[in-house]
This record gives sequence, structure tokens and C-alpha cells, in this order.
Amino acid sequence: MNLSKLDLPGFRFHPTEEELLEFYLKKMVLGNNTCFEVIRFLNIYLYDPWILPELSKVGEREWYFFVPRSKKYGHNGRPNRTTINGFWKATGSDRKIFSLSDTKKHLGLKKTLVFYTGRAPGGQKTDWVMSEYRLPDSCPLSKDIVLCKIYRKATSIKVLEQRAAMEEADSSSPSNSIHDQHLNLEEPSPIRSRHVASEASKERSLKLPIDSKELSELRLPKTDMDWCQDSQSRSPCLQDLIFTPSPCANVLNFLD
Repeated sequence: MNLSKLDLPGFRFHPTEEELLEFYLKKMVLGNNTCFEVIRFLNIYLYDPWILPELSKVGEREWYFFVPRSKKYGHNGRPNRTTINGFWKATGSDRKIFSLSDTKKHLGLKKTLVFYTGRAPGGQKTDWVMSEYRLPDSCPLSKDIVLCKIYRKATSIKVLEQRAAMEEADSSSPSNSIHDQHLNLEEPSPIRSRHVASEASKERSLKLPIDSKELSELRLPKTDMDWCQDSQSRSPCLQDLIFTPSPCANVLNFLD
């Protein structure tokens, strides 16, 4: 019976590594697949990883496939894992999987691969990851089929919280506020700027032309006597002009 034709509310497919190797992969190799065909048989290297979720029978964040093991090529004996727009690159060495109930029982091997866009040996790393499970080399069963789990590597909540805490600490740091205040103090205020501008305009208005001569200091008389003393050599005193009778005045008086 096909799982796609069933309506199973609350069904989640999240098997353990031991269940993937001991139950699903081993039964697939033996030809005794489960009654619910939850894992599809597909050559995933014919597609880019972002297309695989649509081709999977079940899965929300992880997608599982039975994959024919690709033949090795070249002198290094590595299998061909290239796709249309990139390639899968293995990271690290294979990890052995043992049974939880019997720690000496070797169930299989796990290989972790990361998808790169472009062509080897270059390419750009993506967040698509694959875990490839295969039976151990000592197993007498066929090794032509492997089980692959595809998923996208997401940033953990812990890392996101740490980044948010660091950003908040940087924004509320006292050193930053003091630095901002120091910058504000150095900047001239608008009132002070206008005052300086007016003083500068006054200085420019009081300056003489370049070719003009200096003028002597202007002295104002404090009293009439000072004025007479300072100007005695140049003009008659003001008192003489007022109280000294002129000849014309005497003539007029005589006629009367």
C-alpha cells in the first residue's frame, strides 16, 4: 500500500540511524520492503538538492531516498556525485554506527556530504547536507543500494540568541554613549556659530582698505578748556569768539 494514498493525521517520519540501517536499508537490500513505502527509490544525482523535497514521498525538514550506489571513477576511486548545477563533497571520514542495545554490533557506516554549486575543485558551499548510510563492508549482502537523508543546515536558536545578545550589548555599551557625547561636545552649537559669524562680520566691517593710511586716534574733548588748549595753535578759542566784541558791534551801538 502506498503512503501517498493514506491520510494519517499526526504522522511524522523521523527514524533513528539504527532503524535506517537495520530495518529500512537491510529490508530493501533483501527485497523485503515494508508494506508502507515511505522511502522512494531515486537516483538523486540527476537532480539538484532543492528539487528533491518535491520528489520525496514523506518529510518536512528531512527527506529520505534509496539511492543506487554510483560507480567509482578515476584513479582515486571516488564515486561520481555531480548534479546539473553542482556536486556533493564528502566532509571528514566515515563514521561507524553501532547498535544501542549491543555496542559491539556494527550496523553500518555514515558519510556526510555538503552540496557545492559550480564544478570541482572550486564551487560555492551551500547549506544543503546529505547523510549517506550504507551497510558495512563485512556484510554479505549487496552494497549496490544506499540510504540518503537530505536536509538543509539551519542556524540553531542558541546561535541566534547569542548574536542578538552581542548586538544588544554593543548598542547599549557605555563607551559608545560616551564617545557619542564627546563627538557632540566637539561640534559647535548653532547659537555659538551665529555669534562667531556676527563677530567676524564686525571685524570685516571695521577693517580699512589695504591701500589706505592709518587714521589718528579720535579724541573727544572732556571740557571746553581741553578743547581750547588742544586747538589753541590751530583756531581761536570758543570763548574768544563769544565774548570778544567786534568792531562792527561798537559802531552799531554808537549810532544808536
